[in-house]
Amino acid sequence: MSRQEAISRSTDYFDSGRFKSELSTLVAMPTESQNPDRADVLPDYLTKEIAPRFEEMGFTWRILTHPAALAPFLYAERIESPDLPTVLGYGHGDVIRGLDAQWSKGLSPWTLTEIGDRWYGRGVVDNKGQHIINMAAMRAVFEARGSLGFNAKYLIEMGEEMGSPGLRELCAEHRDLLAADVLIASDGPRLGLTRPTLFLGSRGGVTFDLTINAREGGHHSGNWGGLLSDPAIQLAHAISSIASARGQILLKEWVPTEIPDSVRRALADCEVVSGANGPAIDEEWGEPGLTLAEKVYGWCSFDVLAMKSGTPESPVNAVPPSAWARCQLRYVVGVDPEGVLPALRAHLDEKGLHMVEVAKARENFFIATRTDPDDPWVDWAVGSMTETTGGKPAILPNFGGSLPNDVFADILGMRTLWVPHSYPGCSQHAPDEHLPVAIAREGLAIMAGLYWDLGERAPAV
Repeated sequence: MSRQEAISRSTDYFDSGRFKSELSTLVAMPTESQNPDRADVLPDYLTKEIAPRFEEMGFTWRILTHPAALAPFLYAERIESPDLPTVLGYGHGDVIRGLDAQWSKGLSPWTLTEIGDRWYGRGVVDNKGQHIINMAAMRAVFEARGSLGFNAKYLIEMGEEMGSPGLRELCAEHRDLLAADVLIASDGPRLGLTRPTLFLGSRGGVTFDLTINAREGGHHSGNWGGLLSDPAIQLAHAISSIASARGQILLKEWVPTEIPDSVRRALADCEVVSGANGPAIDEEWGEPGLTLAEKVYGWCSFDVLAMKSGTPESPVNAVPPSAWARCQLRYVVGVDPEGVLPALRAHLDEKGLHMVEVAKARENFFIATRTDPDDPWVDWAVGSMTETTGGKPAILPNFGGSLPNDVFADILGMRTLWVPHSYPGCSQHAPDEHLPVAIAREGLAIMAGLYWDLGERAPAV
């Protein structure tokens, strides 16, 4: 038995067509967590498809529920010895709505379709393909070694696309059950199509509404223009006071005091490129003096997601009675999410914009988290991935989006290592979601190497 044997088993599994066949079966299950008509499919995914795969490796499993959750969770474990390191794996089997009618001709969200070097289907990257890659790699290690060589726990949820309701409460309630030395999971995209990536956390997100309700109904702009306040103009001034014309955030409470040296060192090796399917990058946008990688992975960004005043679909000559905008701050470690909206309220009042109402758009914040890039577990993972691929992976202190990583980092108190098996142009959450074949095969090899090394030379921390 050897490390290379485990890796070869994982890639042979891919080359034989078994991986594609298994993923096809999972994609065919329309696990849309936002669609009440699919409620019965969610537990079936766990009990009929995922649980048997764990049983093949000698795991025991059970379904967990919580009153705060809208969907079930599957917990599986294989404990080989209390003296061995313990890893927690995570994934989600629910998907965003299929948007069937919007897919390109010949494609369906519920049928895995191969075109060129890509596999199309809902969930192939978010997140069915990613956690099946990890499970298959773990199985390859089990078959090569006759055991895992470490203790393994796994949690699969079915509500991530709804904001993971109940996940935090469930993990707090089962803190001892889920205890582990490290989280190793996969979601989100690589830095780029061809470079394997390790990210250590996620940016947080605060989504909020800005609203001005000046009066009931619109009034003729010829008769009343110049006499009535225009909520759209006032809202535009409010937004322009938050960020400059080049997107620089102007509230000091909304940005960190500095980027830590360990984060800067990690990001110095990360080049952000748009890629063939991506938009052209506006290099002058955002915080001045930062590299592109620092802007998206080491700093905060503010965006207006939607805004409305009057009747845009059929404009009339009237001063509008109201204006509304949904906004979002993506923030990194070092910013207090609880202070974001109070700071905004004080800022608007200081500017004389008392008429602007500020309201949180979602009940919960996404919390920013980050494992220190200098942590021994990071060095271990980088060494393993480098040995497998022959090149150093990109190290992102956190990726640009948001995940419920605070559940694992803060509630469960463990280091978090994420190895994504996707790329920025994968059309995640959109029609034509796809997985590049090369990423899937390489991901299997990377994860087999990581799991093998976990049983051979895990950090002594």
